[in-house]
Amino acid sequence: MPAATVDHSQRICEVWACNLDEEMKKIRQVIRKYNYVAMDTEFPGVVARPIGEFRSNADYQYQLLRCNVDLLKIIQLGLTFMNEQGEYPPGTSTWQFNFKFNLTGYDFGYLIKILTNSNLPEEELDFFEILRLFFPVIYDVKYLMKSCKNLKGGLQEVAEQLELERIGPQHQAGSDSLLTGMAFFKMREV
Repeated sequence: MPAATVDHSQRICEVWACNLDEEMKKIRQVIRKYNYVAMDTEFPGVVARPIGEFRSNADYQYQLLRCNVDLLKIIQLGLTFMNEQGEYPPGTSTWQFNFKFNLTGYDFGYLIKILTNSNLPEEELDFFEILRLFFPVIYDVKYLMKSCKNLKGGLQEVAEQLELERIGPQHQAGSDSLLTGMAFFKMREV
C-alpha cells in the first residue's frame, strides 16, 4: 500500500510534560529505521521587527526570524518519521509536542532553539552551521513545489492537489508535519 493512503487516525501521539520521557524513548527507537523527518511548528506569529542597518534582504529576514524566535515561545512541534521509501513505522509515526505558551520561515528557528536550549546566534551563517549539524539534508516542501508545475498554495491546497487526506485538524503541528511528509513523498512520485 503506498504511504499516502495509510490510515493515520491512531498514529498521532499527543506529548505533554507528563508523557515526555516515555515518548522520547519511543522516538529514539523509531528514528533508527525511520530517519526521514517531516516537521512543523505552530507559533504565535511575528510581533517584532528588527531595527538598524542590514547587509541584505536575507540578513533582514534572518534578523526578523531571530528576534521573534528569541522573543516568543513555540506552541506546538510536530514530528513525523518515515523511511526512505516513505513508509511509516508500525503504530505511532507522528508526535505532537504541546508547549506551555502565552497568547501574546520560523519552523527551524524554533526547532533549533528547542534543541540547543538557547537563543539563536546573531549571525545567519552561525545559525546555518548549527542547522546543518542537526539536519545535514533538508528538503523544503515549499521549495520543492516549484519543480512541480501545477502545485500552488499553502500546505492544505497542495495536499488537495496531490489528493492526500489530512489526518487531524489544520494548523496542529502533528497533523501538519504528517501531511508535509505525505506531500514530500507524493511529490517524489510526480
